Amino acid sequence: ITKTESNLRRKRIPITNGKIISDQNFGFWVSLFLSHHYSILSGQIIQIFPYKPATETRASIYSKLYKMRDFRNRVNHCESIFFNGNSIDCTESLAILNTIYDMLKWIDPELEKFFEGLENVRNKINQINTI
Repeated sequence: ITKTESNLRRKRIPITNGKIISDQNFGFWVSLFLSHHYSILSGQIIQIFPYKPATETRASIYSKLYKMRDFRNRVNHCESIFFNGNSIDCTESLAILNTIYDMLKWIDPELEKFFEGLENVRNKINQINTI
């Protein structure tokens, strides 16, 4: 947050809550589900998932978000995401995609339809699996 405020000041952009929130990285949002941050926020952060199954807890959501962040970091660092040793294996990529869609539905069930119209990851995974 301090870094964001400094960047906004340097760019002479007015500091607003919206600007600070929109500038936070994925790691920041994932960390809000760590137990100590979660308790500071009195658990309010879980309310961003009003349609989550009752079985999903702070810890299970953190685990899913952490895996998504780790996968995203591997992509950003050009690490292999479609291989298991020398074999093509899209299992993890497909699992991450399914988790993303599950969590989008927990925010708003209509988001799934919206994003399905934009992405073609499943088609690409199917193409890779035919190799």
